[in-house]
Amino acid sequence: MRFSLAALFLTGLALPAAAQPAAPLDSVYAAPATAPGLAPLATQASAPKSFGQLGKNKTLTLLPIPVLFYQAETGFGYGLGALLSGRFSADTLTRPSNARVQYWTTTEGQSLLQLVHSIYTPGEKFYLNGEISAYDILLYYYGKGPDSRSADESETAYKLFIINQRLQKQIAPKLFFGAQYRMTNISKVDAPLTNVDETGTNIFNTELRVTDRERQKTRISGLGPVITYDTRDVPLAAFHGSLLDFGATFNGTGLGSDYRFVRYQLDARHFQPIRSTKTILAMQFLGQFHTGNVPFRELAGIGANLGGTLYNNANLLRGIYEQRFRDRQMVMFQAELRQKLFWRIDAAVFGGVGNVNQYIDKFSLGDTKYAGGAGIRFNFLQRDRVNLRLDYAGGTGSKPGILFAIGEAF
Repeated sequence: MRFSLAALFLTGLALPAAAQPAAPLDSVYAAPATAPGLAPLATQASAPKSFGQLGKNKTLTLLPIPVLFYQAETGFGYGLGALLSGRFSADTLTRPSNARVQYWTTTEGQSLLQLVHSIYTPGEKFYLNGEISAYDILLYYYGKGPDSRSADESETAYKLFIINQRLQKQIAPKLFFGAQYRMTNISKVDAPLTNVDETGTNIFNTELRVTDRERQKTRISGLGPVITYDTRDVPLAAFHGSLLDFGATFNGTGLGSDYRFVRYQLDARHFQPIRSTKTILAMQFLGQFHTGNVPFRELAGIGANLGGTLYNNANLLRGIYEQRFRDRQMVMFQAELRQKLFWRIDAAVFGGVGNVNQYIDKFSLGDTKYAGGAGIRFNFLQRDRVNLRLDYAGGTGSKPGILFAIGEAF
């Protein structure tokens, strides 16, 4: 999403209450290379102070997040969010949990109401991760496949409702197994007759791989197993450890879905200190694969910030517009070098590659998409490694832009 003005931001005020150290926010941001899926900016002049002690190191932090931004598609946006974070146990081996709620609206009529949570119960016996989101959204659409053209940039607007929930039980140390359910509902789909430049037709209305049924109200509902091995010290802000996550979602008419297809996803991440925790190498591979009849909104996409829980709260290939390239199959690798500088200031450089295609055996090196950039971090909540992130990034088929966020990209 392009910004005529990079971004405007207000200061968040932390209001702590009772519980344990907080987890970092999983990307509250505004970016020219993405859609307005998450609230654009919050920052803080100093780390919040805790009160209401229930015991040693036992605090719960509530962080209100005012929202103000401008984007060409949406006009001015404004709203309010809040992050509640901490441990739900005095056991320091239980990793931090967090929950975020936010609402914003824009002068052009777009809006978002969202609740996202990632919760570890005491002793990490259970892990719950999910979201409830209601969007009134406008996104550019470029077509399906690795060869989609920038000249075909076309508007699509629709209402989107998402329920996504995982419930996993620890079956061995750091190993969780359970089930996931995901429902998405699209309604009031609208696309102008011409593309953004008004030099051609809106490709969403004419592309042969988009059926008339996909342009109508659509509900997708799926259920499946998920297994996760997670040794990260602090999820979403790890200094060391690994994540290996595999899940399958079976979408079918018996669950109320209008389409029948299966989604498989493999997410592998590794975090490695180099000499000391002042320098961290972070790496991620993610592959998403589909069988069956997949509608356009459910395709795997390169350039993903709106994926939310779909991509385990990761931002995929910053610098590429939201799902700029999409198809049934997708593979992506990204890496980031995070360096402590001085005081609360850190720096990072990052880059990644990815590819999409209709068929797995048709992947071609010549179709590889690239993204990368650099940025700075301000650690405004040292206790919980919560960073304000400012990145400058660009990528294939997208103009470079500035991205603001709270929390690391993955």
